Amino acid sequence: MPLRRLSARACLLALAVLPPVAAHAVTTCSATMTNLSFGPVDPLGGLVDTTATIHYQCTYSSGLLGNLYGVYARLCLSIGTGMQGSSVQPRQMTSASGDAMTFQIYRDAARSQVWGSVDTPGTPPLQRDLQFTILGVGTTQSGSATVYGRVPAGQTGLGIGAYANSFGGIHTRLSFRYNEALLSLGTYPSDCGTASNGSFAFTASASVAPACTVSATTQDFGAVSGLLRVAQDATSTVSLRCTYRAPWQVGLGAGQNAAGSVRRMTGPGGLIDYELYRDLGRTQRWGTTLNTDTVTGTGTGATQSLTVYGRVPAQAPRTAGTYTDTIVVTVTY
Repeated sequence: MPLRRLSARACLLALAVLPPVAAHAVTTCSATMTNLSFGPVDPLGGLVDTTATIHYQCTYSSGLLGNLYGVYARLCLSIGTGMQGSSVQPRQMTSASGDAMTFQIYRDAARSQVWGSVDTPGTPPLQRDLQFTILGVGTTQSGSATVYGRVPAGQTGLGIGAYANSFGGIHTRLSFRYNEALLSLGTYPSDCGTASNGSFAFTASASVAPACTVSATTQDFGAVSGLLRVAQDATSTVSLRCTYRAPWQVGLGAGQNAAGSVRRMTGPGGLIDYELYRDLGRTQRWGTTLNTDTVTGTGTGATQSLTVYGRVPAQAPRTAGTYTDTIVVTVTY
């Protein structure tokens, strides 16, 4: 009998030192993001900026005692290289032709803070905090942030086509940690941890359309003495700069004083016939009929120069003076 009384006392003592019941809170978080669409990019023009939006939320779940506790949640939203990239600095989109367009994603409107990952200390992720106060069981806290994108200028070697980089799976990551505090008397965790608690897939995209710029020099036949008994030759240059891989054709108009297909300059003594050619031998007239008498080529992203071969044939004398005509240069691409 005495042994039995001793066993009962030991049992009561064990019950007296059990820890208090915890709130057993469960906080879950998720995030979604809109696509980062740059639209048309002109490789021969300036930079292109765009934005997207990331939405995040956390839900606090617990039993009845959870209403006595508050939750401090710290979230990190990481963005990696993307499926078509190999580096965070710089990121890139690619086209079906294999061309790579450099772009970047930033955490700030000044586009000075690159948006990175918890795995890349030099380029950290975006960090956000959410708090649940007492009586917060079953509620959801949410927020949003702007994602800032930029395609820098100076990428003249970009070819025409559609460019994209897909961010999903391991290329985006939501990491979070939280502290549960009685009567909300607590603080946020020191960091988000590195666990992958979700992702927020999106696509970065842009397009490059054909584009050209053109200029031309004056074709000056110089001073002609005598009675135009011999032909006078001269050359000038048409310079164009077109998007890489963009096919183009350059045509020269008939001028302001043409008679049919014969170009003419006008001056104080009337009209002087002349002609413009595509070849040094001056046998191939340069006109405006596509695929017939134009000059064709493909853009390189750099300036391309074409020589215009001109000739004033021998003809009847004219009154002394200056004779001119204006030619319209047309680039079709």
